[in-house]
Amino acid sequence: MLNFVFMEKQNKSKITFSLAMRKAGKTLANMSIYIIGTIFLIALINAFVPKSFYAVIFTRNNWIDPWIGALVGSISAGNPAVSYIISGELLKQGISLAAVTAFLVAWVTVGIAQLPFEASLLGKKFAFWRNTLSFVFAVGIAIVISYILR
Repeated sequence: MLNFVFMEKQNKSKITFSLAMRKAGKTLANMSIYIIGTIFLIALINAFVPKSFYAVIFTRNNWIDPWIGALVGSISAGNPAVSYIISGELLKQGISLAAVTAFLVAWVTVGIAQLPFEASLLGKKFAFWRNTLSFVFAVGIAIVISYILR
């Protein structure tokens, strides 16, 4: 009797797993158009914004530059792996550590390009608040890091 109950539970878990995998596959297929569109939009932004643009927009002010960095980072979303290269180049051009930190944190965590996709998937209110808080925290983290490392 005990063996029969165990086998019945095992069969139910196999059915549940296969059903979950089918639902996940359908969800991924439905989201793929949004994912591809988001990737293309990010690629367009990165293609049209030259890297020299970043050095021109900073004011060398420790209180204003983190806000500018976070704003530019929010607009030009990117890949975390590339952030090391970009941050090194920005620091070589004399941009403050606070501005570079805010730029990179916002670049990775805030996504204006991904906002429509995120809003459709998770809801407008959640997407708005997540991006807003990420932007504010990017500036706060940048200021704290720059003062700690001085």
